[in-house]
Parts: sequence; C-alpha cells; structure tokens
Amino acid sequence: MVYVLLADGFEEIEALAPVDFLRRCGVTVKTVSLTGAPVSGAHGIVVTADASLCDVNFSDAEMVVLPGGMPGTTHLDECPQMTEILERVYDRGGVLAAICAAPMVLGKRGYLQGKEAVCYPGFEDFLFGARISEKPVVRDGRIVTAKAAGAAWQFGYILGEILVGKETCETVRKNLYLPPFGE
Repeated sequence: MVYVLLADGFEEIEALAPVDFLRRCGVTVKTVSLTGAPVSGAHGIVVTADASLCDVNFSDAEMVVLPGGMPGTTHLDECPQMTEILERVYDRGGVLAAICAAPMVLGKRGYLQGKEAVCYPGFEDFLFGARISEKPVVRDGRIVTAKAAGAAWQFGYILGEILVGKETCETVRKNLYLPPFGE
C-alpha cells in the first residue's frame, strides 16, 4: 500500500499526478487527510481523501509520499504523528518519498544524511547532511526526492518503477504520451 499524506495547502499536481500514475500502474494508493476533513490544496482545489490519519496505522505501508506546497509542507512537518509514521514505514523496509519543499520533512528527521537529494530551490538548508542534486528526481536507496511540480509525473514514474518495475511504467508513460524521462 502507498499512502499519500495530504495537509491543507498541499501542491495539487505534486500529490495527484503521482497518485494518478501509480493507480494506472495498478498500485493501490490511499490518500490520507491529516485533518480528517476534505483537504484544500495550495490553489484552492479541494480533495476528499480516501482516509483520515486517525484511521490509518501504516502497518501495510510499502511507501509514504509527501507532496510539497505551502503551507502544506509546514503542516506535514508540524504533524505530531509524522516522526512516528516515517519511522514505522522506514524501519519496516518501506520507501519515503517527498517532492518540492517536502524533502525538508525528511531532512529535519535525519533521513537524508549522506544521501543524494533534491528539493525546491531555497529549501536546501533543511536537507541536513544531504548531497544536493540538480536532477529533477533522485532515488538514493529507499529515499526518493523530487524538485517541484514540473517533475511530478517523473516522480510518479520513479515511484512506480520501485513498486511494479520499469516495463509497466513505460507502458503507462507511453499511453499518456509523456516524453521519455532521462537517466
């Protein structure tokens, strides 16, 4: 199971493009509202999440995805359960993924130490101990980070590659008429 955590002020493209891509790949994805209510994105798009944070225990999580956006990233970072959620998933061998400003949530909790990572320009100081990349999406072990909304499809593709393999992702990419992604 993949869980995409939604906080008020999330960047809509960074959350929904990967959800869409992964579901097209046959991956089970659940969006999770931090507040239990419909979640309002940074640009006023309101999303009804599949579940509320209080109803999810993450015991079946293969991956947790943190979309960026402001103030969504701040809300993710300040969520009292965030450290426990990330520990639970990562300690069980799961993948932690974050895009745009959200890699700061991972950086502040030590997950980027010694890892190659990327984020939205201006948030690099929060990627404590990371080797900052210029790539649009970076996978370093069980950590995936991406730069911004423009990399949202590629972010979803890389997440899909981890979960179902390149062949399935290539089929979906071609069906969507997305350009090939660079190495």
